[in-house]
Amino acid sequence: MTISRMRHVRVCALLAACCWSGAAPASDLSRTIATVKGSVVGVGTFLRTRSPATVFSGTGFVVGDGLSVITNAHVVPAILDSENKEVLGIVIAHGAEIEFRPAQLVASDRAHDLAHLRIGGAPLPALQLGDAAGAVEGQELAFTGFPLGMVLGLHPATHRALLAAITPIVLPSLSSRALDARSIAQLQRAPFAIFQLDGTAYPGNSGSPVYDPASGAVLAVINMTFVKGLKENAITHPSGISYAIPATYIRDLLQQKSP
Repeated sequence: MTISRMRHVRVCALLAACCWSGAAPASDLSRTIATVKGSVVGVGTFLRTRSPATVFSGTGFVVGDGLSVITNAHVVPAILDSENKEVLGIVIAHGAEIEFRPAQLVASDRAHDLAHLRIGGAPLPALQLGDAAGAVEGQELAFTGFPLGMVLGLHPATHRALLAAITPIVLPSLSSRALDARSIAQLQRAPFAIFQLDGTAYPGNSGSPVYDPASGAVLAVINMTFVKGLKENAITHPSGISYAIPATYIRDLLQQKSP
């Protein structure tokens, strides 16, 4: 075999390996992001007498008929200033303009830190829920949300993530000194599987959809980041480890009629 022929064979083999790679091509992810961004919203409250009037607390995304929004339960304020007419809702960016739509809490699943909001007005583009049970470790994923809230403006950012592990949310304590009231309460509940992601999420990403880069099907919801010490360290020294609730629990939540 001549040298030129050998080079040709090597090039063909390299191209074939790239074509059979499991990761979604960059062009696929770019097209998916363009679709997903239209379904990602901010979640917060509006109070006319406050400055700023709109306060952002996390990310959410639209599902179903275009009027249902999924986010984390901890993103939804436990108490609103009803005396001054504070309103729960979502925030949508239209270029430089920001639209606030009032929302109602329809159902809450605090065990899995999920909440279902309903909005009025024209339906928004909705994301499809994928088969979370079919997710496998090593799978390429992506998530889109607002990592630092409105600090950098309401511009959704997308991050790639590897599904590093599917693990129980309750981990055994290494010693009794590490146990506190919250840890004991968690140990008393039945553990459930959670996605551990090799990808950096920030506090504002809570409620962001985690999806398949090729199809955009939602497989999980960003729940929390692994933080050592103070919460501020999540911004200054991110660990690169994030967690997400499988979309299986979203389907269950959508069947509930009231909080």
